[in-house]
Amino acid sequence: MNVQKISAVTLKVKNMKNECQFYSKIPGLNLCYGGPVSSFTSFEMTDEFSNSKSYINLEFTNGLKCDTNFGRIIIYSKNVDNLYDYFRHDQDLCRLITIKNKPVDGLWGERYFHILDPEEYELSFAQVIG
Repeated sequence: MNVQKISAVTLKVKNMKNECQFYSKIPGLNLCYGGPVSSFTSFEMTDEFSNSKSYINLEFTNGLKCDTNFGRIIIYSKNVDNLYDYFRHDQDLCRLITIKNKPVDGLWGERYFHILDPEEYELSFAQVIG
């Protein structure tokens, strides 16, 4: 009867095209439903160790104001430094996002960096360190 994992997170978005453009460029996320002109879109990621799937969903709000101050989504990566460099050097991504910090080591044993997606949802990319 225990909870086991988060299956999906759904973000309410005003500009589906920009959000789809951003999320489709994150290595390991795959569009599995919807797209830039859809009212609901899902991106899937697969945990290579357990083969379990998780989803980031985008729900179009037809221009309604969204509260983006909800907290943050933490997404694990094999190598956050390489991912950071990828984001930083991709000019299309740089026009869509705000990189908040360079990768740093947290006292709790993760290396991470934060970005804001095109609608200013905060994402943290992290990896477990020694």
